[in-house]
Amino acid sequence: MVGDSELDRLKARRVTALYRLDLIGKGARLTYDDGTAVDMASEQARLEAMVAELDRRITRLETTTH
Repeated sequence: MVGDSELDRLKARRVTALYRLDLIGKGARLTYDDGTAVDMASEQARLEAMVAELDRRITRLETTTH
């Protein structure tokens, strides 16, 4: 079913975002290709917002497909 494949895709994106948040929590630091440091507080906030949005979308799909 199309809904199931989308649900799986969203869940995979959520797992990846949570993994990245875990790395940030452990002190990971990122840089852009040019060596400029990524603002980790902003990256953390972006990932947290992404997880929240993915949670809403996953919940919506789960309630409409089951």
